[in-house]
Amino acid sequence: MVQALEHEQRFKVDTVATGGAISAQNGNIVVGDRVYRPNAVADEGIASKLNIPLAYLRRMRSDAPDLYDLNVRGWLEREPERRFLLRAFQGAPGTLRAFLSDSYKVIDHLDVLTAALAGVDEADHPIKILGADLTDRRMVVRVESNAVKVMARELLKGYRSPFTGERGDDLPLVSAGFVLANSEVGSGRYTITPQIVVQVCTNGLTITKDALGKTHLGAKLDEGVIRYSEETQARNLSLITSQTRDAVRTFMDHAYVERKLTEIEREAGREIEKPSETIEYVSKRLRFSDSVRESILKHFIAGGQATAGGVMQAVTAAAQTLSDGDAAYELQGQALTAMSLAAAA
Repeated sequence: MVQALEHEQRFKVDTVATGGAISAQNGNIVVGDRVYRPNAVADEGIASKLNIPLAYLRRMRSDAPDLYDLNVRGWLEREPERRFLLRAFQGAPGTLRAFLSDSYKVIDHLDVLTAALAGVDEADHPIKILGADLTDRRMVVRVESNAVKVMARELLKGYRSPFTGERGDDLPLVSAGFVLANSEVGSGRYTITPQIVVQVCTNGLTITKDALGKTHLGAKLDEGVIRYSEETQARNLSLITSQTRDAVRTFMDHAYVERKLTEIEREAGREIEKPSETIEYVSKRLRFSDSVRESILKHFIAGGQATAGGVMQAVTAAAQTLSDGDAAYELQGQALTAMSLAAAA
């Protein structure tokens, strides 16, 4: 991941430009002599900032680029002094990866990762990296403690791994951990979120309500290509390092994990009498796709735990099977909400 981020860093260009200085040509965005092809995330930003329906924007680019150019130019010309931050990769053409407000605070992945690992070192806590994803939308790194393991007999009673068939009754252990996530393109703030990792299946129970994070909002940026000062970067790195150090000490702690297990187990033991109906209800409430709903039901049956906790485990297991890193991250973050909905259904 570090190699990929260092490679990307060489091609990054950030520009603040007014609506009057931005144009559209052949479905591309043009700023001065630079031409950028928007990716899917940039499309979302353009649609949001110019109040153009996203599906229509994408259809115009694919089927009628002349209409795309006319619409985008027209709305930009109506606000010629309004300023935007364009995040891109250089090329011929380049890639526009985000179209944002000029008050967006840039916190890049490489800085976040470097500072977070420094925070882990300062906390002097043995860890291992469970996995990492890098997409157009975000970076996600999953970290597990090698030192903090807690018995979770109630939570794992009757559960079996849908991947290996191992039984929770035989390995009723969970580990402390956290998930580091960052978006460079406006798809969420930088966060450190605690996670309880189930040893029998590596399901990760993400406790989103306890997340530490920093929103990407700051002072207005000056117009033109941005050059970030060493002082600004050092300040960001220092904050991320200290937050990660604090997160390790707070989340990778026996007492914290035991307290969270007690909270989870209050709802996890509720029996589910009609699994199909319950999972359909949860899926509708959380807007899961049909394929995700079917995967959750499949993993629920394989897990053999006919409880609200079993629904939670099925959601996290389904998340592990998704090839889309963004979809997996978002689904995993909904597991505890899914359990609560199932318990109340």
